Amino acid sequence: MTKEQAHNNISELVERFNEQLVSYKKSEYNETLTRRDFIDPFFKALGWDMDNSNGYAEAYREVIHEDKVKIGGATKAPDYSFRLSGGKRLFFVEAKKPSVFVKDEILPAYQIRRYGWSAKLPISIITDFEEFAVYDCTKKPNTADKASTARVKYLTFKDYTKEFDFLWDTFSKEKVLKGSFDKFVAGNAHKKGTTTVDKEFIQSLDHWRTLIAIDICKHNKNLDEDEINFAVQQTIDRLIFLRIAEDRSVEPYGQLKESVLHGNYYNNLFRLFQNADDKYNSGLFDFKKDQISKHLVVDDKIIKTIVNDLYYPQSPYEFSVLSVEILGSAYEQFLGKQIKVDQSHRAKIEEKPEVRKAGGVYYTPQYIVDYIVQNTVGKLTAGKTPKEVSKIKIVDPACGSGSFLIGAYQYLLNWHKNYYSNNGKPTAKKDNPLTPEGNLTTTEKKRILLNNIYGVDIDINAVEVTKLSLLLKCMEGETSASIAHQLSFFNERVLPTLENNIKSGNSLVDTDFYDMQFDFGQEKKIKPFSWQKGFSEVFKQGGFDCVIGNPPWGADFSEESLSYLREKNREIIVRMIDSFMYFVYKSYTLLKPHGSFGMILPDVLFYQTDNAKLREYILTNSNIEVLLNLGNVFENVTRPSCIIIFSNSQPTKSNTIITVDLTSIKKENKQTALHEKEKFESVSQKELKEIPNYLFVTTNAKHFSIINKIKNGKVRNLSEFVDEDGIQRGVSPDLKEAFLVSSEQAKQFKLEKSHLRNVLTGGKQVKRFHINYPDLQLIYTKRDTDFKTIPNICSFINQFKSKITCKEVKEGKHSLYALHRAREERIFTKSEKLVGVITEDEIIVTIENNKTFATDGLYLFGVKNIDTKYLMGVLNSKLFVFLYRLTTMESGRALAQVKPTVLTEMPIRFVDEKNKSDKSLQEEIIKNVESLLKLYPEISDSRLQTKTEQLESRLEHCISRIDEAVYKLYELTPDEIKIVES
Repeated sequence: MTKEQAHNNISELVERFNEQLVSYKKSEYNETLTRRDFIDPFFKALGWDMDNSNGYAEAYREVIHEDKVKIGGATKAPDYSFRLSGGKRLFFVEAKKPSVFVKDEILPAYQIRRYGWSAKLPISIITDFEEFAVYDCTKKPNTADKASTARVKYLTFKDYTKEFDFLWDTFSKEKVLKGSFDKFVAGNAHKKGTTTVDKEFIQSLDHWRTLIAIDICKHNKNLDEDEINFAVQQTIDRLIFLRIAEDRSVEPYGQLKESVLHGNYYNNLFRLFQNADDKYNSGLFDFKKDQISKHLVVDDKIIKTIVNDLYYPQSPYEFSVLSVEILGSAYEQFLGKQIKVDQSHRAKIEEKPEVRKAGGVYYTPQYIVDYIVQNTVGKLTAGKTPKEVSKIKIVDPACGSGSFLIGAYQYLLNWHKNYYSNNGKPTAKKDNPLTPEGNLTTTEKKRILLNNIYGVDIDINAVEVTKLSLLLKCMEGETSASIAHQLSFFNERVLPTLENNIKSGNSLVDTDFYDMQFDFGQEKKIKPFSWQKGFSEVFKQGGFDCVIGNPPWGADFSEESLSYLREKNREIIVRMIDSFMYFVYKSYTLLKPHGSFGMILPDVLFYQTDNAKLREYILTNSNIEVLLNLGNVFENVTRPSCIIIFSNSQPTKSNTIITVDLTSIKKENKQTALHEKEKFESVSQKELKEIPNYLFVTTNAKHFSIINKIKNGKVRNLSEFVDEDGIQRGVSPDLKEAFLVSSEQAKQFKLEKSHLRNVLTGGKQVKRFHINYPDLQLIYTKRDTDFKTIPNICSFINQFKSKITCKEVKEGKHSLYALHRAREERIFTKSEKLVGVITEDEIIVTIENNKTFATDGLYLFGVKNIDTKYLMGVLNSKLFVFLYRLTTMESGRALAQVKPTVLTEMPIRFVDEKNKSDKSLQEEIIKNVESLLKLYPEISDSRLQTKTEQLESRLEHCISRIDEAVYKLYELTPDEIKIVES
């Protein structure tokens, strides 16, 4: 439908509604009629397939009519869910009848915001056609909010024609696909003070865990720390499972609340848990395995508080739309903490040591999970039948809360649903894998889960959360009727047990660790795990078809396990080793031939020396399919990441790798950029293997091939051209306001001039080829200074003595004002030296010949065996910005913590005096440096704009000539120069 046709259709709806407004406002004109007569046609005019007339498979249906009414008087599900192809929700629409006052009624506004916020949607809509209200759903809903709270747009039906451009540009399907909806969201949502549902839910989980842990410790003195952690985790998981089941109409609404009305509340809950075991067959309610929960003593008040927190009005969560993926995000954070029990048997919650070291828990963004799953599981299922797909075994060896396994399982559910919808289905009713509504039957969902999905994690609580998440995903779409049908007709419980699929153990340490004869305490902590025994049926078939995940980065190991791991991983060890490297290497042993590997990892895999052997191993033993340089994608994490996808097979000569570089893309735009395939590059694996020791990704591989070429050329380390005093950092006065003074202060306090030195304090003064000298001097004394000769300086500094922090200064154990060592003094007082700034991404140097001192933001060094102006020209060139950044990266150093030693390693092209070309290029650099040293002061003194512009033009020419000469000296090709300058 064109925009003009849409305008005409909506105009007709407005006219018809206006003509019969009085009758439509009567209470007997109900919501169903409003939807059928006006709301459906309204959105149909905007291009949405409201009744699935296109006949899309269920997973690709554009609009879902979620009109099931829950049991027990609870609010009904959102009337409409608008989605992109593939099932990604965009926004909810809640329909009302025209007699409802949308603008002012609080409950409908709270209701739609609760749905939208719980589903983590940016906006949602309430409409009775007479009114149309758009709400920002990123703001947490509160029962005390007015109807206008978080409302970002309000229209009446009379506004639809004059505001038609807004409606079309924001909500028409055509424009949504082109990004207009995202632009509207960016401009009207996510304002200051918002809190997402996953972040709020983790706070709730933390609160409930604290309440239960403290109470269980108090009343169950017989339980040890591990047992208390288990009991608390299981109780919370069971409550959440049953509460979600209620909001999805699987369990009677309000049954948990009824359990806290009389009797012993925990015992009442436990009876519900036992009934759930009979119904669901889930390990979550397996009381043969769990011998602890039955005998727990928990205070009624604690149980009642938590149960009430799960229901309206205390609860802001609408569990019917709270996705498993959002729960997983919250649980990932939840698993980062543990219950510790002290000697008095009191509980406290604290971060796990590995989480504290890493600075937090970082949940993999959903679009990253989807990308890896599509490019691994997706390729494995292509062109296959369900029977063939049933043999595919997928594993995450560090599954955490299960995000990758949920992603893989969801992909397989969609794949099967589409296959059966598009390719026909068995005619026998008992074999039909689809329900009459076109959804997968519970039996089919269980079959897929048990056949295809596997995981391991060292944390038993993580394993339980993964099981919970997968079981909730398996139960999506079920109703109390469908469950009753299974129990009576098939005599089959609803959910499978995942004991044989998701296991707890150390993925990296096999049971041969026991041969090392460590004490049981160590074995218990390390938790050795045999893959071959744990998944014997899988390994009878040759291993797993697919390994996916986000393994731990930088995890700590005990001395015993580290010794074991280094012995088992010798083939990939250079020097230091990171935990992620073990997981990558281990994955090869888990994969069957031609199996698929896909993980998100730190980007040091691409370039760091310590990863050289692992890179070589991957290049030699696999067909690489995708190399993706992501940059920063995790919230509050600066460490860049990458994705690597490959198959476990010998590389073919013609293998071509898709490479994507998103490092320069803003974090919020990376998801969109990942799908712009026309921007992807490719490189042959053969070409990559010829680039020694550096990045896989095309652009960066070429970067590092340049630095490798330079290091193997006619160069020497800068250290060979630095004199015997070395590169020194400027001094750090104990208190700058006490030791750095302006000329006005020096005059005012009559400070003794013989003990004042000119000083530079940082990058604001030191620029390429020039210095802006500040009006600042340093108070300077030698150790043997007779302080009686500088009474004014003593008096000046004494006024700051209470602020000076140095203990020795305070105690008078050495000369109060002696700031420098003899070597430092030599450097500062040299008649000619280079002074420089090292920023996060470049080196800046210039000549200093005024015997000026410097503070700790600067570096200084004398020069030997090379012309100072030539060296300054080289270090200030574009090429050296490029080399410096890559050298810092390759060294694995954090840019903000660079030491002078980085400078000493820089490759300086030495000039062969007998080579005319070398000599000529050196003279060219020196001549232009000398010009620049004169030009900067002239520009500073110039008062005529025309003269300034002329001088700046000449200055730019000199800089350009230096860059050209440096490129020639380092023998760069035109293509390499383009890479450097880009």
